Amino acid sequence: MNIIEAVLLGAVEGFTEFLPVSSTGHLTILEKLLGYRLDDPDITAFTVIIQSGAVLATILFLRKDIARIVPAFLAGLFSKAKRDNPDYRFGWAVILGAIPIVIAALLFKDQVETTLRSLWFVAGALILWSGVMAFADHAATQVRHEDDVTWKDSLIIGTVQCLALIPGVSRSGATMSAGLLRDFDRVTVTKLSFFLSIPALLGASLLQGYEEAGNIADGVGWTNTLVATAVSFVVAYFSVNWLLKFISRHSYSIFIFYRIVLGLLLIVLLVTGTIEAQ
Repeated sequence: MNIIEAVLLGAVEGFTEFLPVSSTGHLTILEKLLGYRLDDPDITAFTVIIQSGAVLATILFLRKDIARIVPAFLAGLFSKAKRDNPDYRFGWAVILGAIPIVIAALLFKDQVETTLRSLWFVAGALILWSGVMAFADHAATQVRHEDDVTWKDSLIIGTVQCLALIPGVSRSGATMSAGLLRDFDRVTVTKLSFFLSIPALLGASLLQGYEEAGNIADGVGWTNTLVATAVSFVVAYFSVNWLLKFISRHSYSIFIFYRIVLGLLLIVLLVTGTIEAQ
């Protein structure tokens, strides 16, 4: 990998991480087009680690919300009288919502890093989950808001988030769809998706960095990995800002259409032998 490729991959990660189009799916396609073997340990680790840049951008973007929620959560832990605060409940919601994907990622780690990296899975997931997103977008009443989020809601949304371990489904697409079907408005489910990404993606990045440090050093290189992570951070910050503004005024239709077109194009490339599945 060279610096230009690292910058390109980082930019794609940063732009797509929080859009409901699957950042891992896009990275997997691009990595294959650049000639990498998708199940190589260093490529798999690189794909996960550079997501931390996007997560750090989210933390920066949500810093005011975090500064409000964390103290309220800590206060509620030590004072029963302060547990009626919606921010205390939201803190618990984020923690509980992040647990299912952590368990699933550890249980199916080998499959996620090998079998599910196939571009056939990416293409199928892009198209099939688009149907779920379309149904959720159409059926949502959007009568519930951020103060209405409960531990039950976040646990359901967090469980659905596990499907994002399949490249092409999209973590944000999964959480947003589940949130809409729980009748939350689009801005609330988008922000909740941002919050749920923080423990899940940071944890995965740290684990991959620790376990695959040697493979990264001997493969794509730590310099390229850090450059891609930094680019991901910058691009994601502006992407998050744009997405919240866009979602407040529009449906997910444009993302659904894009996913279907990309999935069909990928199938054509696979069937014609233009690109290999793995």
